[in-house]
Amino acid sequence: MDRTPHGPSCAKRLRQEATTHGESCSQIAFTIHAHCSVSLLRAHRLARGLTLKEAAEGLNALTAGHKGAPRVDADQLGHWETDRQPRPATLVLLCHYYGGLRPEDLGFESAEAAVPASVPSTMVLVERALPWPAAPRAEIVDESLERQVDAVRRSVDRTLAAGTVNSNQLDLLDEQVMWAREQYVYTPPAPMVKVLLDQLEEVESLAADRQPAAVQVRLSELTAILATLVADALMKLGYLPRSRSWYATARHAADDSGNTELRARVRAQAAMLPFYYGPLEAVVALAREARIISRGRPSATAALASAAEARALAKLGDAEGAESALRYATVAFEQSGAGGSGDNEAFGFPERRFRLYESGTLTALGHTSWARRVQEEAIRLYPSRTGIDPALLNLETALCLAQEHSLREACQLAGDTLLRVATEHRTPIVEERAREVIGALPPGAEASRAVHELREILALPSGHM
Repeated sequence: MDRTPHGPSCAKRLRQEATTHGESCSQIAFTIHAHCSVSLLRAHRLARGLTLKEAAEGLNALTAGHKGAPRVDADQLGHWETDRQPRPATLVLLCHYYGGLRPEDLGFESAEAAVPASVPSTMVLVERALPWPAAPRAEIVDESLERQVDAVRRSVDRTLAAGTVNSNQLDLLDEQVMWAREQYVYTPPAPMVKVLLDQLEEVESLAADRQPAAVQVRLSELTAILATLVADALMKLGYLPRSRSWYATARHAADDSGNTELRARVRAQAAMLPFYYGPLEAVVALAREARIISRGRPSATAALASAAEARALAKLGDAEGAESALRYATVAFEQSGAGGSGDNEAFGFPERRFRLYESGTLTALGHTSWARRVQEEAIRLYPSRTGIDPALLNLETALCLAQEHSLREACQLAGDTLLRVATEHRTPIVEERAREVIGALPPGAEASRAVHELREILALPSGHM
C-alpha cells in the first residue's frame, strides 16, 4: 500500500455505514481495502468486525479434531495480513472461512500458483483441512440396500437429464442479450433499465431450476452481463446505492460463472461508478484487481482496466503512476486487436472509447493541448447515433479551456453541450461533469456572467426515471 493504513475505527465506521445500505461482507471488505489502504485479507476480517484473536479462533474451530490440519494463531494471521504468503493448505482454509472466496479475492496468488505440483488439487487440501461428515458405521449389504443403491442412481441420472433449457432457448437468450448490448450504446438509460430487467427475469427463471453445468455457467454469464448494464444505467441516472448493489450482483454472477475474462471485465466496468462519484481509490483497486485476474494477457479488458486506473491516478495527482498505466493500456489495446469499426456494443472497447479514457487522463494531468487533440480524434470516431460519450468529451474540452483560464470559452462550450444533449440523456452524470468545469475555473470566476449563465443552464429540468 502506498498510503499509511487507517486504524480499525475507520473500518468500523465504513462497516456500519455499509451495513445500513444492505451491502454484503464482500462489498464492505472491498470498500475498506480501497479506503483504508489495508490488504484484502485484513479487509475481509475487518468487514466482519473480528479481532485477530477471534478470527484465529474461528479458523481453528473449522479444523478442530482433525489431525494434521493447519493451526492458526493471531500473530501468524497478522503476518499474512501484511506481507507473508500462507501455505497452500492454510490458504484454502482462509478462503473457506471467509465465505468460499478465491485466493485472488484475499490478495494472494491464484489457486494454480498457490498449490505446488506435489499437491494434486485444491480439493485435496480442503478434504484434508476441513471437517467432513463421518462415514456411516453400519456395513449391512442386503437386497434392500442394493435396490436402494440402484434407485438412487436412477434418480440422480434423471436429475442430471432434467435441465429445462435446450440449445435453441440458450441461443435465443444469447441473441436477446446481444441485442440489448447493442441498443444500450444509444438508448436512454431509463427505458433501457426496464428492458434489461425483463431479460434478467427470464434468465433468472431458468437459472432457478436445476440445469446442466454448462448451461448454468452460461446463464451466470448472461446474468453478469445484464446486471452490469443495469448498474451502469442506474449510475447514469444518479441512483448510486442501487448502482453499487447491482455492480456487486454482477461480480457475484461473473465469479459464479468461472469465466476469467468476464470476472475481470465486470470489475473494470464497475470502476466507472467511483470514478464519477468517488472514492477514486476504489477505481484504482478495482482496476488493479481486474488486471490481476487478466494475468497480464493483452486483452481489451486489460486495456480498459489500465486506462481506468490511469485516469483515476491522474485525478489523484499521481502523474508518474498515471503515465505508466496509460502506457500499459496503450500497449494492451494495440496488442489485443480490439477497437474495430464493428465493435459497437456496450461491452466492446473500440478506439473511440479508449480515446475517451486517454482524454480523461491527459486532462487531469494538465496536458491540455495533447488532450484536446485526442478529444477531437475521438469525436470523429463516434457514429451519428450514440449515447453521452461525445458530450463527456466536449465537457473535457471545456475542462481544458478552464485550466487554460479561457473562462468564457469554457463556460460557453459546457453550456452548449448541455443544451444539445437530449432530455432523456441529460442525466446527473453529465451534469456532474459540467459542474467540474466551474470547479476548474480560476479563483474569482464564480461571479462572472459566463459562470452565471452556465449555472442557469444547469438549473433547467433534466430527465428522470
